Amino acid sequence: MTGRLVHRVVAIAVCAMWFAGGYVAAEDATKVSPPNVVFIITDDQGHGDLACHGNPVIKTPNLDTLYAESVRLTDFHVSPTCAPTRGALMSGHYTNRAGTWHTIMGRSLLLEGEATLGEVFERGGYATGMFGKWHLGDNYPFRPEDRGFGEVVRHGGGGVGQSPDNWNNSYFDDTYFHNGQQQKYEGFCTDVFFAEAKRFIQESLDSEKPFFAYISTNAPHGPLHCPEKYTKPYAEKLKPGQAIFFGMIANIDENVGRLRDWLVEKDIADNTIFIFMTDNGTAGGRQIFNSNMRGNKGSAYDGGHRVPFFLHWPAGGYDQPVDVNRLTAHIDVLPTLVELCELPKLENYKLDGRSLVPLLKDPNGDWQERTIITDSQRVKDPKKWKSSSTMTERWRLVNGKELYDIKADPSQKKNVAAEHSDVVEQLRSDYEAWWEDISPVFERDARFVVGSEAENPSHLTSHDWLTSERMVPWNQQQVRNGVPGKGAWALKVETAGRYRITLRRWPLPVKSPMTAGLPTGDPVPGAKAYREAVGKPLPIAKAGIRFAGKEVSKDVPAGAAMVEFEVDLSVGEVNVEGYFSLENGEETGSYYASVERL
Repeated sequence: MTGRLVHRVVAIAVCAMWFAGGYVAAEDATKVSPPNVVFIITDDQGHGDLACHGNPVIKTPNLDTLYAESVRLTDFHVSPTCAPTRGALMSGHYTNRAGTWHTIMGRSLLLEGEATLGEVFERGGYATGMFGKWHLGDNYPFRPEDRGFGEVVRHGGGGVGQSPDNWNNSYFDDTYFHNGQQQKYEGFCTDVFFAEAKRFIQESLDSEKPFFAYISTNAPHGPLHCPEKYTKPYAEKLKPGQAIFFGMIANIDENVGRLRDWLVEKDIADNTIFIFMTDNGTAGGRQIFNSNMRGNKGSAYDGGHRVPFFLHWPAGGYDQPVDVNRLTAHIDVLPTLVELCELPKLENYKLDGRSLVPLLKDPNGDWQERTIITDSQRVKDPKKWKSSSTMTERWRLVNGKELYDIKADPSQKKNVAAEHSDVVEQLRSDYEAWWEDISPVFERDARFVVGSEAENPSHLTSHDWLTSERMVPWNQQQVRNGVPGKGAWALKVETAGRYRITLRRWPLPVKSPMTAGLPTGDPVPGAKAYREAVGKPLPIAKAGIRFAGKEVSKDVPAGAAMVEFEVDLSVGEVNVEGYFSLENGEETGSYYASVERL
């Protein structure tokens, strides 16, 4: 028998003996653990932002080593932006079905009823940990701790310094949410998240449980900050922003190497599935090297959504450099891990993806071709054909109009739709069927649950306003600048009763008056930090709320840091809009609010 086959036979036998973290002795008294999983996903790092993929400038020695010891998915696709990729990755569903087709405006929330990797591993008896960027909801029931992750250290929103994040966070010495509570940490964000993941892994080993460690870095997403020692090697070769971007990747690379060495020291590296991928195309490296692809982050062309995926697992036989050249996607990750780790299968849950285990075993074996669709909506309500790529292994139909033969033309320079009208017709038909299947979900609004024992009060931010406006104040620099906007929070009241709704210009714990400005915060290495923007005074005369066809408002007292309302709410769905009326008669939304059941 080959080593791989022996392992699979043993794994199947062990699965029958193992349940909920406990071990039952086999007849020969042998004990074998299910595999651990370390899953790393970086933010805005593209396929070309790796030396092992041919980048002539960046140095990524540890990721290069991982590449050389892994099965590599060479035609692996995600969504063109971050929360959509994470929604599909977690659920095994197309992101539009999962409800996460935007990064803000209430459309980055993973709908209730969607499965998650955390829940699947938790049901399989694993300790589950999530570290870094979640970006699928910061309030109950959308937080990672509500979705199967037992240990969580994360920032808020889609990046450090965004509106839901702790105020004045800026990559260094920040305050993060540890299992729902604010906790101060020392050091650079990526270093903190890897260190906390190691702590979780050690605790899992101490409790003799297999672990699933999901490390989701906010780096190298902007704003671009990094310890100077990582930026320095690139400073003379690249523009400042590019140098910092590459420095942030170099720091990730170093953390990956340290973690892999540590797993070896702990004697668990062989039976740990170690996965590395990124969440979309490059945001900062396109001009340096883009793996011969067209487009970058946000694009419907391959440069927006074709990304690296490396899988290393010595005990499973996956520790040699093997390329899988078939078309694969983020929706395939959940079913693949369910099969690799022998986890309980999801009942009454139809996956959009399929297990890639047959391809991992035999990259050249039989594999039924399929059509996979990715798109970038970034609007309140999805629009048909918008920024879409309908893909097969040979073809890419972009926006329903442009056709590219990706095998002959990987850079997507020549539109051949006129020469292959039959292919266009077939791919349009595939897209139409897909759209009809997923579009009923578009009628649903993901709703924060208020009045629950799981979270009371609920702290809300402008990041999650449900609105048709083009933009909302989604980061703290925009809040400091007083960027206007309007929108409501989509809520579901769990318990009827009296509620206190508090509106704020500045978040807790800032106690400055609503009308007053704020001084700049301290700078950090790299680009100008969000907190370095001056907090502009805002001449707020009145504050009010609109909900369930009602409206109440109050004058803002001089020096007030907040305005409170007490209202009765019934069980069920309600949209609540908080607003400020300015002295000139203009109106803008309340950047921050709290909803508390009394």
